[in-house]
Amino acid sequence: MEVPHGGTIELAVVLRFVDIATESLAGAREEIDALNVYPVPDGDTGTNMFLTVSAARDALREATGGDPDADRGTALAACSRGALLGARGNSGVILSEMLGAICHRIAASGPGDRNAVVMAEALRQAADASYAAVGTPVEGTMLTVARAAAVAAEERATDISARARDVFTAAAAAAREALAHTPEQLPALRDAGVVDAGGRGVSVILDAAETVLTGRRPTPVTAPFGAHAIPVPHAVQAREGDLTADGPAYEVMYLLDADDDHIPGLKKSLGGLGDSLVVVGGEGLWNVHVHVDDVGAAIEAGIDAGRPHRVRVTHFAEQVDRAREKARQREGERAGRRIVTVAAGPGLARLFAEAGAVVVEGGPGRRPSTGQLLEAITACGAVEVVVLPNDPDSVRVAEIAARTAEGDHGLRVAVIPTQAQVQGLAALAVHEPGRTFDQDVLEMTATARHARHGAVTVAARQAITMAGPCEPGDVLGVVAGDFALVGEDLYAVATGVLDRLLGGGGELVTIVAGSVDHGPHAAAYAGADPAELAARSAAWVEERHPAVDVVVYDGGQERYQLLMSVE
Repeated sequence: MEVPHGGTIELAVVLRFVDIATESLAGAREEIDALNVYPVPDGDTGTNMFLTVSAARDALREATGGDPDADRGTALAACSRGALLGARGNSGVILSEMLGAICHRIAASGPGDRNAVVMAEALRQAADASYAAVGTPVEGTMLTVARAAAVAAEERATDISARARDVFTAAAAAAREALAHTPEQLPALRDAGVVDAGGRGVSVILDAAETVLTGRRPTPVTAPFGAHAIPVPHAVQAREGDLTADGPAYEVMYLLDADDDHIPGLKKSLGGLGDSLVVVGGEGLWNVHVHVDDVGAAIEAGIDAGRPHRVRVTHFAEQVDRAREKARQREGERAGRRIVTVAAGPGLARLFAEAGAVVVEGGPGRRPSTGQLLEAITACGAVEVVVLPNDPDSVRVAEIAARTAEGDHGLRVAVIPTQAQVQGLAALAVHEPGRTFDQDVLEMTATARHARHGAVTVAARQAITMAGPCEPGDVLGVVAGDFALVGEDLYAVATGVLDRLLGGGGELVTIVAGSVDHGPHAAAYAGADPAELAARSAAWVEERHPAVDVVVYDGGQERYQLLMSVE
C-alpha cells in the first residue's frame, strides 16, 4: 500500500505494518534467539521483541477494532502504550521506546508535512530515544543498527521527490549493512561468530515496513557472520562483562507509576546496583529493566520513586543453562535449513553464494548429476534442505537426489521446480529461515511460479520454432521456455521479450547479462557486449515503464546473452 507523497500517514498503513512486523518477528524468533549472546546469552531476544510488537499490535487492534478510519491520534497512543506495557527483556524495552517515538512523530504530523520527512524524523527520534533510554549505550548493538537506519532515512528524505517508501527502503538497506558490521564493533559477537540479535530484530522490523510500503520483500543480504540456517554461536571463554560468578545474577523488570522528575534519581540509584539499565516511558508510566544481584534493592529504588507493579524477576543461571544446552545439542547434530542451487555461470554462482546458498555448477551442456546434487545436499550440514534446479532438465535429477537424501540420510528435502536461473534468484530472495519449513517452501514456490521469465540467445542451427523458422545466427527470444520471437537484432528481440513479459504488469525486472559469445556465430555479433545489451534493455524498461524497478546482474552464463524476469 502506497503512503501518499504528502499529507498525513494513513492509519491503514500503520495497521498493516504492525501485522506484518509481528508476523515477521514470529518467523524470525528462533533465529534471533539463537543469535543472542550479548549482554547475556539467555537466548530470548527474538521472543522478547516479538512479544513487545505483538502487544503493540493487540493494543492498536483493541483501540480501533481494525477500522482504518478510527481516530489516528487515539490509535497511535494506544499502540505506543501497548508496546510499553508489553515490553519484555532488555531488547523489548528499548524497542518499545523506539516504537513510542515513531508513533508520537506520526501523530504530530499534519496535512502540510511531507511523509518522507515525517518518517525520516520518526526514525531519527526513535534512534535518539533508544540511546537516551540506555544507562550505558554500547555500539555494535540494536542502537547502532537503528542509528544507521535513521541516518540513511534522513539522507534519502532530502530528495524532494522521495516518498515514505523510498525512505524505508534506504533505512532497511542501511540496517542490514550495519547489522553485518556489528561483530567488528563488539568482541562478544565476533568471538561467537554471530551478528547482534537485537540488531537483527530491528532489521526484520524495518524490512517489514519496506514490504508494507512497496509490496516487495527486500532482497536478503548475507552478513559476514550470518547464515541461512539457524545460527549456532561458537563456545567462547567468558570475558569481563559476561555472565560470571561475580556478575549480576538477576534480571529485574517492573512497571512504575512515577512523576517524570523522579526518574533521574531512579536511574542513578539503579545504575549503582547493576548494569544493562533501561528506563523508558513518560507521562507518569515507566518500564524499568536492570540486571542486578540485589533484587530487593532494585525494587526498593522503584518504591522510592513511585509505585512499582507487575514485577518480574529472572534468575540468569537457569535461563542461560537452558540456552547453552540447546546450543550444545545443535552443535552435535545437523541443524537449520540450507538452500542448494544450480548456477549456470560464475556471476550467477556469486549471486547465489552471497545470498547464502550452496552452489552446484551447471547449465546447458554441463548439467549436474544426481550424485553431485546428493553430495551438496548431504554435505551442507542442515537437517532441512531446499533445492533450486533452475533448469527443466535438472528438476528430475534434483528430485531423485532429494528422495535419496531423505531415505538414506533422514533429511527433509524439498525441490522447487524452478525452470530458469532468474526464477531461482526470485525464490531465494524471499527465503526466510525463521519460517517453518513448509511455509518457507510455499512462499519460495509461489514467488518462483509468479516470476515470468525470458531470455535472448542466438540460433546455432536451422530449425522450426513456435515463432517460425530460424537460420543459424538468427536472434531468438524465449518466453517461459518457448521460442516466441525470431529476429536479426539483439536489442530489438530483447525489448520484444521484455514487452511481452511486462504485458501482465509487474514491479521488478531482473536482467542477467551472459558471457561474451565465442561460438560459431560470434562474428555476426561482434561488439555486441551482453553487459551493454543489458544496460540498454534496462534503460528501455525505465523509459517505457517508469514505475517498474530494474536490476541488472553479471551472470556470466553461456549461450544466453540475456536472462530476464518480471515479478
